[in-house]
Amino acid sequence: MKVHIIGIGLIGGSFAAGIRKAFQWVEITASDANSENLANAKRLGLIDSAETQKSISKADVVIIAVPVDVAPKILVEVLDQVSENTLVFDTGSTKAGICKAVATHPNRRNYLAAHPIAGTEFSGPEAAVSDLFSNKTNILCEVEKTAFRLQERALEIFQKLAMRIRYMDPAAHDRHIAYVSHLSHISSFMLGKTVLEKEKDERDIFDLAGSGFASTVRLAKSSPHMWTPIFRQNKENVLEILNGYIENLLNFRDLLQNDDFDAVFKEMERINYIKTILNGIR
Repeated sequence: MKVHIIGIGLIGGSFAAGIRKAFQWVEITASDANSENLANAKRLGLIDSAETQKSISKADVVIIAVPVDVAPKILVEVLDQVSENTLVFDTGSTKAGICKAVATHPNRRNYLAAHPIAGTEFSGPEAAVSDLFSNKTNILCEVEKTAFRLQERALEIFQKLAMRIRYMDPAAHDRHIAYVSHLSHISSFMLGKTVLEKEKDERDIFDLAGSGFASTVRLAKSSPHMWTPIFRQNKENVLEILNGYIENLLNFRDLLQNDDFDAVFKEMERINYIKTILNGIR
């Protein structure tokens, strides 16, 4: 199987590592706007060679793992070049825009809209791990618009990487992902900002920060190059959930100001129900 990956960072690199481990015979090439990423991916054994995007016509699978603001343009260019037997899928965390961009493309049936819910706060091919997607959900959108034989190839890859599959409409995907992913990143970034502004002594941050702070602010280490385009593309959904979040913060502040700690207790006790959801128990 010949695989070409466009964008060999954390996600693209992890697909390379996972596919190489899962398949007995595979040739992996890559292209990336960052030549250093390509050199590092080659040095780490993630890819066999760096090639231009023009080589995708020879690939059985093309994986687009680039920021969401450039993904639609690259996808169109890829679909212009692929053969009828080439599977193309992306990894972006917004789906409505990219699906719309290729809705009428003559090679639309080559494309599968995918979003693996996996990642870390680190970036670049050095952060890639072969089991990044193991037991992680992979959301597929508009699967009925992808040729069935190419769906089967994609599912074989996802299953060998031990991914859980979920099917969603692109608009519903973007709305729900704003709730559970995009808001989490905003919250983490703003917590980090608040602490940096209020706690001027970096040593105090280092010495006093416990595991709770570290885990909550972990996402603030994520790449702005990746997340600014995500917020731009999913702006309406992000604003809706952000307004609700701000309202909840203001309400909690009011309870504290009014010394209504019975209400504070009941509020937190009610929110504790999230444990049962995250543990898979209802």
